[in-house]
Amino acid sequence: MSHTTTEGSSTTLPPLTAGPHRKRLGLVALVATFGGLLFGYDTGVINGALRPMTEELGLTPFTEGIVTSSLVFAAAVGALVCGRLSDAWGRRKTILLLAILFFAGALVVVFTPGFEVLVIGRVLLGLAVGGASTVVPVFLAELAPYEIRGSIAGRNELAIVIGQLAAFVINAIIGNAFSDFTGVWRVMFAVCALPAVALFVGMLRMPESPRWLVEKGRHEEALAVLKTVRSDDRAVAELGEVEHIAQEEREEQRTDLRGILTDKWTLRILLVGIGLGIAQQLTGINSIMYYGQTVLVESGFDESAALIANIAPGVIAVIGGVIALMLMDRLDRRKTFIIGLSLTTISHLLIGFASMTLEVGNPARPFVILALVVLFVGSMQTFLNIAVWVYLSEVFPLHMRGLGMGISVLMLWVTNGFLSLYFPSLVAGMGITGTFFLFAAVGALALLFVATQVPETRGRTLEALEEAVSTGAIYTVTKRQASLARR
Repeated sequence: MSHTTTEGSSTTLPPLTAGPHRKRLGLVALVATFGGLLFGYDTGVINGALRPMTEELGLTPFTEGIVTSSLVFAAAVGALVCGRLSDAWGRRKTILLLAILFFAGALVVVFTPGFEVLVIGRVLLGLAVGGASTVVPVFLAELAPYEIRGSIAGRNELAIVIGQLAAFVINAIIGNAFSDFTGVWRVMFAVCALPAVALFVGMLRMPESPRWLVEKGRHEEALAVLKTVRSDDRAVAELGEVEHIAQEEREEQRTDLRGILTDKWTLRILLVGIGLGIAQQLTGINSIMYYGQTVLVESGFDESAALIANIAPGVIAVIGGVIALMLMDRLDRRKTFIIGLSLTTISHLLIGFASMTLEVGNPARPFVILALVVLFVGSMQTFLNIAVWVYLSEVFPLHMRGLGMGISVLMLWVTNGFLSLYFPSLVAGMGITGTFFLFAAVGALALLFVATQVPETRGRTLEALEEAVSTGAIYTVTKRQASLARR
């Protein structure tokens, strides 16, 4: 049965059917997204743990920046290394290794005697966070049917924001209940050891990516895995498509880094991935997630109230994530990016104007800025965060998927790292007004980049996307669709 999807793509795969295989796919996604939950908790916990940590360990503003950004810069390394490792060693084994890193990093942080060991623990957590940000979305995208790939792969980003919300809530409860206990931050970090154990135990019973197995010539194992998450006829048909594309790659010898960089189409899609990752971070979303309490204190809340108010962006992030999953398989990726960047840029402008027009001491100032921060986070989570991670997990050809995702996420984390390192200085030097006006200017440039450079990926199998990327046809289709949309 022929089955047309978006313009320029079609497939002869049998349709999806209900059955035990759908429940099995849901279970695999649930277990794997514990990696996203850990990612979210470990990046969000610093938001409320930093002040009591500073008090106990005697950190300076500079060493505070090091403690915060060490995780982020390590995540950049983890993204690249684990992307390559997952190509060579397997997605499943790499996720098991990440679970061990999450657990070890948490223990080192909890029992640290001082600054130096604390940074080592944060680096271990960062390597795990970066690896999870690369490998888990790829694992989910390679297991998911193309019809629901967006909502399956997007569950990881939803798990991330749930993890961040959990960190904010736990920080608020523990921080206010035990405000006189300086070691309370150690309890906040200890919590993340539990999902690390769950991820490791769960992944022991999960399958390897069938597309990775085909790449390694293990076709019978790939078919066996596919039959656990598809109907039998669909599994056989999908395996045939994957085998065909894998054979073409081997014949064209485009499987090494040099081949990727010397082919204009694979190089171009790599640059698109890098640009999209950087654009996502330059919205400043993680500055809010790491330093939300600082921004709210700067706007006029006292420290205790800011810790509680900081839960609001976490709640809206989860709500936005749920809405995003509902839209992911219905709304084109490019359209989603354009809506999201438009809304976040408007939010930045409104925050800047509110900070400029409402003077310090005005009782309305903290609540107006909080409301606008919530609007920004909601826009980001609904239209950008999940969509970007899904896009990066699906756009790269199989032979470079781990590497392409790794390099893109490396640049994403490097951008994130510099923002987390210098954001306090930026706020101190330019105030909330100047900082958010700067984010708005960058958002306008990101809109231009998406409109002119980012091709559409929704509604195609990974194999159809791979062929379109490798021949450059993906850009032709995108230009034609953009031209029709303007008429």
